Amino acid sequence: MNRYSKFVLAAAFTGCCSLLAQSGASIVNEPKQAYDHIKNNILRAAEEMPEGDYSFQPTPAIRTFGKLVAHIADAQAHFCSAVDNTHMQVHASSRTAKADLIAALKESSDECDKAYSSLTEANANQMVGTGRMQRTRLGMLYLNVAHDNEEYGYMAVYLRLKNLVPPSSQVHAMPVKE
Repeated sequence: MNRYSKFVLAAAFTGCCSLLAQSGASIVNEPKQAYDHIKNNILRAAEEMPEGDYSFQPTPAIRTFGKLVAHIADAQAHFCSAVDNTHMQVHASSRTAKADLIAALKESSDECDKAYSSLTEANANQMVGTGRMQRTRLGMLYLNVAHDNEEYGYMAVYLRLKNLVPPSSQVHAMPVKE
């Protein structure tokens, strides 16, 4: 790499760091922002699907919509409670009614809100979890965001199959001209 390229790279890096500092972005608030975004989409998707369609199963090989919501709630509780070593369970997989599943989702989201709020630059690299699930606090919270995004992708397909617009697309939906 020549001297000019190094200078340009250093200037770009410094500029990015400066922008991050000005925007308040940091290693501890970026995962919280990502989580808040996907948490809201998941909850809105769960609320949007009619109760009668919680038993909707596009193919026999995949979960019903209700079981998908339960899986998200149970997984969030697992990942986020590991961060604070409480190992909370919401037992969403034993629930079937829409209201009960949304309550479990909110309960697991409350646990995640606590976990993301407890993340500091001082504890971000602290190891949490056990066995194969042992990660840093930061890593565990990013794992939760990644899992939530993956599962929301499935939720969006279920909604589309029921002719509903997923929450993440509603902002971009254009009115139909008649």
